[in-house]
Amino acid sequence: MALRNVIGLDHVVIAVRDLDAAAKSWEALGFTMSPRGTHSAHMGSGNYTMMLGDDYMELLGVLVPTDHNAGLRAFLEGREGLDRAAFTATDAAAGAEEVRARGLAATGPVAFGRPVPLPGGGEAEARFNVFQWPRDQRPAGLGIFACQHLTRENVWIPELQSHANGATRIVRIEVLAKDPEAAAAHLAKLIDRAAEREADGAFRVPSGSTRGDFVFLDRATLAARHPGVALDGLPEEGGAALVLGTKDMAAAAKALGTAKGATVAAAPSRATGVLLRFVPA
Repeated sequence: MALRNVIGLDHVVIAVRDLDAAAKSWEALGFTMSPRGTHSAHMGSGNYTMMLGDDYMELLGVLVPTDHNAGLRAFLEGREGLDRAAFTATDAAAGAEEVRARGLAATGPVAFGRPVPLPGGGEAEARFNVFQWPRDQRPAGLGIFACQHLTRENVWIPELQSHANGATRIVRIEVLAKDPEAAAAHLAKLIDRAAEREADGAFRVPSGSTRGDFVFLDRATLAARHPGVALDGLPEEGGAALVLGTKDMAAAAKALGTAKGATVAAAPSRATGVLLRFVPA
């Protein structure tokens, strides 16, 4: 039975070494960037977000080393790119208890916040409650946690949801795995859902509701799904690609500078270690 208090993909965390430089790279791909945020002191991190419809992408970097961001720092020692995925929690405390009841040592919830500069002037606060699955439970190297938004109106700001590339949602996260079937089964167990084999041999795990899916695949399958796109910089195992829905494929192609007839995508070298692909929403 699916978790009652965890309802699907909320956002992805893209770990970056230089927050401001990363924001400029993604802005050049047609995204409207939120103002830079600074998390609570115990977290020691800062971020930029790219807000979509019901989900979003977060660029996350270390501002001050703390115990809390040790995992992020360890990831960045190896590479930039897709580090973690967050699920929407309707009740973080109850969600953590559900996970514990399944024999997994969830941690949290932890409360934190960050100031949000408003487009019309002034400042609000975004507040969250977060819990994590055990840190050693990373299917194919991808971490997972759950986030309860206490102030959604201060995160999903309409002016920040309009992008030159027409992006509207995360369709799927593609994760490189040495054993895609086992990695998909691992995630499916953690979130109490079922993995499904796709025609090309990849394995898909729905995140819940109408939110984006997780797809586990090998390198050859990833290359076949994104013809003509260089895979340089992607890990042997771990989060590799984001496939986004756009309401305007022509706008997405223009933003990425894609030649006519080519795959509307950006190589990892242009998107801080993430292969970025657009498809019709």
